[in-house]
Amino acid sequence: MRASLRTDLTAALKTRDRVAVTALRSALAAIENAEALPSDGRLDTSTGSEHVAGAAAGLGAAEAGRRRLTDADLRSIVENEVRERSAAAREYERLGRDDQAERLRAEAEVLARYLTA
Repeated sequence: MRASLRTDLTAALKTRDRVAVTALRSALAAIENAEALPSDGRLDTSTGSEHVAGAAAGLGAAEAGRRRLTDADLRSIVENEVRERSAAAREYERLGRDDQAERLRAEAEVLARYLTA
């Protein structure tokens, strides 16, 4: 799913489809955020610098690991993005902001295509 999101983002950028670009970038960012491990604030300082307290030294010493997401995780993230946009569209419509509501519905439709595949 991630590969098709990235491929479609490239195509949307080329065709200047703002709605698709916004939706796809947001979904990819949500996926990247879900992969990030929670920070506990501790770094391995055993190989640290003698000049800077708490500094990490060496190639990749400060790199953080990433979670491996399953296809079900990716699907859940995209479903959540669709749900959030739909809820926000209903709220905008309630407030009389039909232009914003329509934009969010269009973004939700772009992402919903990945759930039917």
